[in-house]
Amino acid sequence: MSRGARLEAVGLLTGWGEGVAALPADARVTAAGRAVLPLARPALDGARFRRATRECLLGVAAVEAMLREAGIERETIRGSGTALVFVTAAAYGASNVEWLAGQAGTLHFPYTAPSVLPGEVAIEFGLTGPYVILIGGPTATVDGLWQVGRMIATGQCQRALVLAVETFAECEALWRRARWTLPGPLVESAACALLGPGEAAVTFHARAEATPLERSAEARAGCTMACAPLVALALARAAGQEAALVSGTWRGRTAALELAIAGRPVRA
Repeated sequence: MSRGARLEAVGLLTGWGEGVAALPADARVTAAGRAVLPLARPALDGARFRRATRECLLGVAAVEAMLREAGIERETIRGSGTALVFVTAAAYGASNVEWLAGQAGTLHFPYTAPSVLPGEVAIEFGLTGPYVILIGGPTATVDGLWQVGRMIATGQCQRALVLAVETFAECEALWRRARWTLPGPLVESAACALLGPGEAAVTFHARAEATPLERSAEARAGCTMACAPLVALALARAAGQEAALVSGTWRGRTAALELAIAGRPVRA
């Protein structure tokens, strides 16, 4: 049984492109007044994806990006040894807006539920381990990272995916008139972190201050909501850090955790 967990890889897709190399130095300046930086609908093969919503396809594409980053095959994560934690604040908002506006038929009604996106991912990659859905912003993602750290450390799973997807183009108006003002630009994002066993325990801080890594992720990527902590981890891994203190702030609460980071794989 592992005593802790560590970050193995992060697959990152944003309105800026794939990976941290696509992120600008200053998101607000580079956005040049654009309110939303959208992600295109991924072109995935298979009849099952013809009716799937854009956010569902982005979830699948984020896991594929993680596999490329980790340098591993699909079979590595298939089965009951892999847990899946899905986090979002907005990803199912688009399908709900379209349904209420009468733009979607009864065939698409199931896609108004937040469970559909991780369900599509689980089917596509054959994930049959523990399964959790968290609705909220960056703090929910930090909570999810801590939960999978505990799952791995206590032997509930061998590895875990923490998946976050946020889309805004279809439901921008909802966020613009919300009680909580969001900093711009809103940047559509899909991110997937792979955690595996490690020697260091994941240390959780339920109440914390925003870390430099959190501020850097927002400055470079923009407002990515639940994806923000995963953006921060991708930045830390790209910088060669052996560990990261990553935080997330949402509606007056900041949570943080310390997580070990595996070295980047050497590819021929």
